[in-house]
Amino acid sequence: MEPRGLGDRLGALVVSLVVIVSALVVNVSGNLVFPVSHKFNGRQGASLSELKSHDDRRHARFLGATQNAVDVVLGGNGHPSENGLYYAKLGIGNPSHDYYVHVDTGSDVFWVMCSECSKDECPTSSEIKGVNITLYDRKSSSTSKVVTCNDNFCDLVNKQERQKSDCKANETCNFKLTYGDGESTSGYYVKDDVQFQKASGNFQTSNSSESVVFGCTTKKSGAKNNPNSAVSGLIGFGQANSSMLSQLVAAGKARNKFAHCLDNTKQGGGIWAIGEVVEPKIKNTSPIVPNKDHYNVVLEKIEVGDDVIELPKSGGGVFDNLFGSSSDQNNMAIFDSGTTLAFLPPELQEQIVKKILAKEPGLELRTSGEFTCFEFSKKVDEIFPIVKFSFKNSASMRVYPHDYLFTLKEDDKWCHGWMKSKPGSKTSIILGDMILSNKVIVYDLEKQVIGWTDHNCSSSIKVKDDQSGSDYSVQYHNLADSDASSLRLTMSFVLLVTAAATAMLQMISI
Repeated sequence: MEPRGLGDRLGALVVSLVVIVSALVVNVSGNLVFPVSHKFNGRQGASLSELKSHDDRRHARFLGATQNAVDVVLGGNGHPSENGLYYAKLGIGNPSHDYYVHVDTGSDVFWVMCSECSKDECPTSSEIKGVNITLYDRKSSSTSKVVTCNDNFCDLVNKQERQKSDCKANETCNFKLTYGDGESTSGYYVKDDVQFQKASGNFQTSNSSESVVFGCTTKKSGAKNNPNSAVSGLIGFGQANSSMLSQLVAAGKARNKFAHCLDNTKQGGGIWAIGEVVEPKIKNTSPIVPNKDHYNVVLEKIEVGDDVIELPKSGGGVFDNLFGSSSDQNNMAIFDSGTTLAFLPPELQEQIVKKILAKEPGLELRTSGEFTCFEFSKKVDEIFPIVKFSFKNSASMRVYPHDYLFTLKEDDKWCHGWMKSKPGSKTSIILGDMILSNKVIVYDLEKQVIGWTDHNCSSSIKVKDDQSGSDYSVQYHNLADSDASSLRLTMSFVLLVTAAATAMLQMISI
């Protein structure tokens, strides 16, 4: 074989670099899927459904539809011994700054801590991996505006909170919120640009923004001031017109439906999307009970394995005390992503726990903090029963042992997450992340139903983008892995440079 010339060697080097760069892209991007557009080469051969979809997209464009599917970047986990919450990252202001906020389907108002809040009132650091506490400074944003009492939003939120206001025109519109766990926050409302990621292709997003009213917190107290679970604020996904979702819907920027898939494995994170989920197919749906502050659904039956748990009947039961006996909707459950565990009236909680633990007689129960725990070295899914909730419309939800049992830091010590509601609680059954995780949960506020199906939340879902008429894949996120991703990118770049240098030396030496 004849020696190669310099041109041949350089050509080989270019090919090597292309191969290396291709490997780098595949390694970094993971589930990279290129968007595919469908075009009809004439109408012949196209199915009626394809033609209808094509026409629907055209009609949406004629009508000026701007509703986008939104990918909310998620982090956190529902493990009680760790964060015990899920949070999202949003950009606020102009110029934009990143804020990590707790995502909560059990409340409505979106708020962030503000620069006026003192260190004694608001946390300034967080021990959650990858989370930085940022205080919102409205004076540093060119698009920020204080909401006054004569603003329609102020009147709306006062009616929503069922409170009288002595707020006068041109005065600042203030707020004070108290949550079920005792946490409280107060301050005033502002309006500013909020940046979010709209789905623009399979596993692809582009930046978009909308002016949104949110709370500027100047005083705060409660458990989330603890650095172990501190974030910069909270975004409520409740049904009220004051929520960020409702504001996006009113502005024509989003559909009035959203979904989440909370990964409760050791990995954490998950998927949170605004829009219509088209994949996976939702197998169970149940109507949302009207005229309630939360996402209530009618509960008809609870089963632990083959045993049916007796629900309170009309005539003085705990549900009658809460909701009255004149309705057939006495037995209700609330879907609440802002709650970590499951809370039930004592009479129900005791029945469920008794039936579960009866499957393994002889367990030595111990109290660890507020949890009931036991040592166990076998596989929990092989021993303990599935708990099945049956809702109106024959919709059922299965909760597996690996969902309702969790380990603390001690080896082989398992605890259950079935908790008793606090005395005097004004709620029925609260289904928190322990129940809702590892499933796609859809909140369709247009049809007023909640739907769900089991799903691997570390994978992806597909949502419909009404503006383009396309179905886009929305991927799993875990904000806690952002540092690890940066490290992988840096290491890949180092490997690329090293490989290129090695290839160059080999070419020259030939």
